[in-house]
Amino acid sequence: MADLSALKPSIRLSIENPASESGSVFGRGIANLCLGVRETGSLNAAAKGMGMAYSKAWRIIKETEAALGVQLLDRDGAHGSTLTEAGDRILDAYIELDSRMSAMAEKALEELL
Repeated sequence: MADLSALKPSIRLSIENPASESGSVFGRGIANLCLGVRETGSLNAAAKGMGMAYSKAWRIIKETEAALGVQLLDRDGAHGSTLTEAGDRILDAYIELDSRMSAMAEKALEELL
């Protein structure tokens, strides 16, 4: 018989602007990029830490900013990048929502199994 207690739910959270037609959202990937910027002070370092080209990270950031209508990063050329106040707030909200949803899903799965 299979041990169902080892199973865990996986939740894919995204924050979107319903008025945007681009389809870009603030999801796990952009959250990880922003977290990397917060920790390293550099989009380039954050991208490298994820095994991603800087040009791809830049494109993802720009597309997400356009879709959300919010600037996520302040860029200071060779001196790195920092999250804007809005970027910090969205990242913190995403992390908290993800944590709460994961905990609720794990509890619900335990009850259902």
